[in-house]
Amino acid sequence: MEKRAVDVAILSDLHLGTYGCKAREVLNYLRSIAPQILILNGDIIDGWQFSKHYFPQAHMAVLKEVLCMMASGTRVIYITGNHDEIMRRYCDIELGNFQLTDKLVIEINNRMTWIFHGDVFDHTTRGAAKFWAKLGSSGYGGLILVNRLINHLLRLAGRERISLSKSVMAGVNRMARINDFELTAAEIAIEKKYDYVICGHIHQPQKRLVQTDKGAVMYLNSGDWVEHLTSLEFYQNDWHIYTYDATQFEHVKSETHQPVLNVVTDEVNLYVSSLAI
Repeated sequence: MEKRAVDVAILSDLHLGTYGCKAREVLNYLRSIAPQILILNGDIIDGWQFSKHYFPQAHMAVLKEVLCMMASGTRVIYITGNHDEIMRRYCDIELGNFQLTDKLVIEINNRMTWIFHGDVFDHTTRGAAKFWAKLGSSGYGGLILVNRLINHLLRLAGRERISLSKSVMAGVNRMARINDFELTAAEIAIEKKYDYVICGHIHQPQKRLVQTDKGAVMYLNSGDWVEHLTSLEFYQNDWHIYTYDATQFEHVKSETHQPVLNVVTDEVNLYVSSLAI
């Protein structure tokens, strides 16, 4: 497959290390693009649910592919989220084409763009509520497994699949008031005179102009790779929401397990193992 050239690609909420992660789809997507800048906007590896007993080859291949892209000249910026908060102790590190940070302000096409994960606006990820958030995250992972079993039975019966996890997440997001989340991010961005504000966290892909009595800003959300399988791409002087289409990758399915950048396998394994400590 010929790679698409994009100026910037933003992915968030991959949740590698969990049963719900669509790692093979992520890998297919990464191998289909050639971005100048790749921004990983939080919850890439799920430290909340991480277990050294579950980190499949496809999940490891995603990390190797990112390293391969970096070695090929792509600038990779990793913005931490709440599920990979263990990395926040190492923030503000820059090594060659790699940067680790909590938030990013970057000029793209002469527009000031503010990028962060978004959990700073979510009170359930801090303090005493954090325990319940982690418990809910584990329950969500269990629901994914139940959902897979149900869909397998439905497929055998010739019926369409359902998504219990998406329904649950939609209910959670209603409780979390998505509109308030977006408005809060937009109002702060307007106050700071940014042109764009980009988040992840709530698993809700979005692109919309938010207008207030103090001004306007373009709000974007990269969605997730558990249910929506979306990313943000900047090309032809504009932002676009990309949605994964499995039919476009049918002919490359056999390639998803090919080894990638074997020279860094030990380093990646060492980092993943450290999350379980």
